[in-house]
Amino acid sequence: MHIHWYPGHMAKAQRMIRGQLDLIDVVIELVDARIPLSSANPVIAELIETKPRVVALNKSDLAEPARTAEWLNYFRNRGLTAVTLDAASGKGTKELTGRVEQEANEKIAKLVAKGIKARAVRAMILGIPNVGKSSLINRLLGTATAKTGDRPGVTRGQQWIKVGKNLELLDTPGVLWPKMDDQEVAFKLAVTGAIKDDIFDMEKVILKLLGVLRESYSDRLVERYKLTQQLPEDTVELLAAIGAKRGCLRSGGVIDYEKAGRIVLTDFRTGKLGQFTLDRPEQMVTSEANPVPTNDNMSLV
Repeated sequence: MHIHWYPGHMAKAQRMIRGQLDLIDVVIELVDARIPLSSANPVIAELIETKPRVVALNKSDLAEPARTAEWLNYFRNRGLTAVTLDAASGKGTKELTGRVEQEANEKIAKLVAKGIKARAVRAMILGIPNVGKSSLINRLLGTATAKTGDRPGVTRGQQWIKVGKNLELLDTPGVLWPKMDDQEVAFKLAVTGAIKDDIFDMEKVILKLLGVLRESYSDRLVERYKLTQQLPEDTVELLAAIGAKRGCLRSGGVIDYEKAGRIVLTDFRTGKLGQFTLDRPEQMVTSEANPVPTNDNMSLV
């Protein structure tokens, strides 16, 4: 299965990034703490080459704390600086900026040694769409200078933004890879909102999500939707049970599956079903050995 979502502005973004790299001291890569593997665009690593990088696990408030700790250890054990972040509330931003400045210390010191006046650290923010780049900038500035949105693809151009005396940020559009052959990655990007809702099969994604929740988080479904402890094994029946409890009914008492599915998806994305981490560090090891595992059992589009 190939999800083709690579609009022209993304190809342009890659060219812009390459053209600005010589000006950059440190790259900040934002990933979704719920899916650090699936939201880590391999194209970004290729683009930045040997530039110092700080990995920021954003939306950490929506992820399972124990799993987030595992991911921090994973990145740090591989020589990468990694921090947790909740750009929406501002938690973790101070540590992030401190780490970015630390990563640039060596380069700034070399400039000073050459007789060049010390300057602010220049950092570039990269990440896939809807991972929270503009929200982070707004939080750092304490204002809504950078445009934000609740859908992928809001940011289109580049902008330099001064943050205090010691840091300058270059915002860039979200960069998603041209195609995704891994159905699990496609599912996780879709369910967390990184892919526009109108380009994948919403029904299949929601039913798959219900399968995951039933398997590993059944207690949350029972509590949130006031269901019986013995959940239906069939995900369509499970969705019908949720719809009935939430009053998602059409004329004649027929279940409105689309409305019920939207409720589940929204509850998942906003944390009303609790904290979730869908990626595990051990998957990253498998991914490194086999970068593009495929699974053609379910097509999302």
